[in-house]
Formats: sequence, structure tokens, C-alpha cells
Amino acid sequence: MANPIQFVPKAIDPKLELQRRLTAAPMEHAEALLVAFDVLEEAHRQGVLDAIHGAIGAKDTIVASLAAYSAEPMAVHVVRNLLALGKIVGTLEPEPLSRVSKAMVAAAEEHRAEKEPPSLWQLFKRMRTPHARRGLSFMTRMLSAIGGATKHNEAG
Repeated sequence: MANPIQFVPKAIDPKLELQRRLTAAPMEHAEALLVAFDVLEEAHRQGVLDAIHGAIGAKDTIVASLAAYSAEPMAVHVVRNLLALGKIVGTLEPEPLSRVSKAMVAAAEEHRAEKEPPSLWQLFKRMRTPHARRGLSFMTRMLSAIGGATKHNEAG
């Protein structure tokens, strides 16, 4: 019958292992450490570290102010409004929104390039294009939806 092999795990001192890793860290993570030092230096120059230090020192005051504010009905409205706004933004598709933002930048540049305000006839001609009609249709639907949402219940 075979004899079992005796296995005795090598004793590792956790403190020595940490010391070894700490000694090797500057060589293994030199680039990351340099970037971290740059970020830390810039945060110091910009006063971010002072602000964080002040916030930590004033944590009791900040927590007391937040607690007092959270007891007000306005705070509940703020949270509900932020959640509703997040829900709206979450439903927007990124690609069409990106196209709209690019088109708005182009329209703003064209507007800045205009020396004189357009005449009523020029505005009318501009509104006759399919793109303008599509935009006007969207805006009137949005205004209609906003009006319907803000309408108070009428007795009758």
C-alpha cells in the first residue's frame, strides 16, 4: 500500500508579504503612481483637497443641515422631480439626440452669421421646408402635452 505524502504548507508571515508587495509596488505600478501624483498635485493646486478637508472637518454641520433640509416638503419635491427628469432622459435615444444637438449647433452658427434679422417673408419661406414643418409639428405636440399636463381639473 502507498504511503501518503506529507504536505506541510510553507508558513507565510502576512506582514512580510505586505512588506514585499509594498517594496515592489513602485516598480510594478510606476506609471499609475506618477499619474496619481499628478492628479493629487492638480487637486491641491485647484483647492479641491482644501475643500475636501473642510468638508470632513464640518461633517457634523453638513449632516445637520442636510437633515433639516430633508424634513422640508420642498426636498421631497426636488427628489421626485429629479426622478421624473431621470425617467424622461432615460427614454431618449442617444443617436437622434446627438443629431438634434449637432443640428442645433449648426443652426446657432447660421443665426450668428446673419447680419440682419430675417424678414417675415423669409421666415415664412423657411417654415415651408419639410424639416421646419417637422420641427414645428414636434414643438406644437410638446406644447399641447405640456398644456394638457398643467390643466387643472375643472368642475363641470
